[in-house]
Amino acid sequence: MKSCDTNFAKEVMALSKTTLTRCFSCMTCSSGCQFQHIMDVKPHAIIRMVQTGFREEALQASGPWLCVGCNTCSTNCPNAIDIPAVMDAVRQIAIKENRRIPEPNVNNFHNAVLNSIKRYGRTHKLEIMMRYKLVQRDLFSDMDIGLRMLAKRKLDLRASKVKELPEVKKLFNKAS
Repeated sequence: MKSCDTNFAKEVMALSKTTLTRCFSCMTCSSGCQFQHIMDVKPHAIIRMVQTGFREEALQASGPWLCVGCNTCSTNCPNAIDIPAVMDAVRQIAIKENRRIPEPNVNNFHNAVLNSIKRYGRTHKLEIMMRYKLVQRDLFSDMDIGLRMLAKRKLDLRASKVKELPEVKKLFNKAS
């Protein structure tokens, strides 16, 4: 068994701005999660790991990386804990500590979305998909879906930019 990090909960609570001591492990968050079936560690167990200082186990879990932040878990939580914020805090700590990311494809997609927002002030779905597919070296596996989306005008060929792009860039500079 690995040693417990007594500061881990404080670190996660500071980043997530939520109080984990309110969690009594009812598992309602996990039972409502649409993605819990693909997670190695469910949301309630991540919170328990954080509460009890199991830093290594929490940072190595795929659960935080597979969380889409839909807030279903938080709306189901009887104590209104912001669980996506907790998952985000665990991801932030893992990135800050240069940890091996258990779901690198998720992180690659996330980076493609952020880069699009940084460039245009909004997402350009076609470019995001193309960049992601290039990184994955998997250009053709779902091309039929992309073509159907283009035909239904769900993908714009050209990116549109927001009027206040310099303001968006300032936000990115402030965050880095």
